[in-house]
Amino acid sequence: MKPADTPDSNGQGLFGTSAESPGRRWLGRWKFVVPILVLAFVLNFIRLPYFVFEPGPAQDVIPLIHVEERQVYPTQGRFLLTAVSFFQPNVYEVFRAWIDSTQEVVPQSYLLAPGQTQEEETRVALSQMDTSKIDAAVVALSAEANYPDQHGTGALVESVLPGSPADGKLFAGDLILSIDGEAVGTVEDVGPHIQGAAAGHALKFTVEAGGVRQDVEVAPALMPGFDHPIIGVGLVDNFPFPVTIDSGGIGGPSAGLMWTLGLTDVLTPGDLTGGRTIAGTGTIDLEGSVGPIGGIEEKVAAAERAGAVLFFAPIDNAAAAESVARDMVIVPVQTYQQALDYLSHQP
Repeated sequence: MKPADTPDSNGQGLFGTSAESPGRRWLGRWKFVVPILVLAFVLNFIRLPYFVFEPGPAQDVIPLIHVEERQVYPTQGRFLLTAVSFFQPNVYEVFRAWIDSTQEVVPQSYLLAPGQTQEEETRVALSQMDTSKIDAAVVALSAEANYPDQHGTGALVESVLPGSPADGKLFAGDLILSIDGEAVGTVEDVGPHIQGAAAGHALKFTVEAGGVRQDVEVAPALMPGFDHPIIGVGLVDNFPFPVTIDSGGIGGPSAGLMWTLGLTDVLTPGDLTGGRTIAGTGTIDLEGSVGPIGGIEEKVAAAERAGAVLFFAPIDNAAAAESVARDMVIVPVQTYQQALDYLSHQP
């Protein structure tokens, strides 16, 4: 007689049930594995409320600067602007960024204002870049071309106040040629038209941008902080000769210092670079002051990858830049003139 708990020849045990086969064991395990795999797949497509910053392009600004009707001078070295690329990560990309010293994870609020989309942020960044290029040209031309004593005809839009009547109608880089049919020779010609218009009365601005002329209607309005109607633009006199800077799709204000140094090098004899590859970052204002920026660590990494031997950093960002630099000299600056003096006294 067989023991009661031993399967018989038909595979029946004590209660007449079949022994578990290897195939059934694997099927049971897959019941747990499949949901995990599905979850892992789904997590790949879910974007978290963070952004990952990583080194972006490092471009030579000299070929991007174009000057007409004025003698220009060649340079043997390179002035590199540095940028940061960013993307909204999934959970795997966040973990990878946390262990990668060349990447930085920041909350979504660091980049986007409440309710702002990435597309809107991009438009703001491109506008900041346009203002940065104009400010850089103002500083360089003031130093090297007797500007604004010598200037062209018209008033150049330097910046547009968000939420103002001109927002979305006039843009940084637009050249105002006339208002209601009256020619504009300098910035001083614009103010009386705006101040003399009643709030809500549309003025017709004839502007030129990229060689194309068009008429734009903007109605001055009262805004908080002002005791008279405004359209909300900052203006500078037109440049004495054509200056264009091609920034492509790069946005933000942080290339200001490098645009200024590059344009100065183009306008002056000699070679400010000394034949070297020099990188840097920092905003520039109309007075030539250099302001702090974000993403300094990623910009330093981008510059080193591009072979830069020297990096100009805003003084407020210098410590962070030095903490990640390897074989590159970090030079802290507060003004454009300090950077220029450093280059002028270097072999």
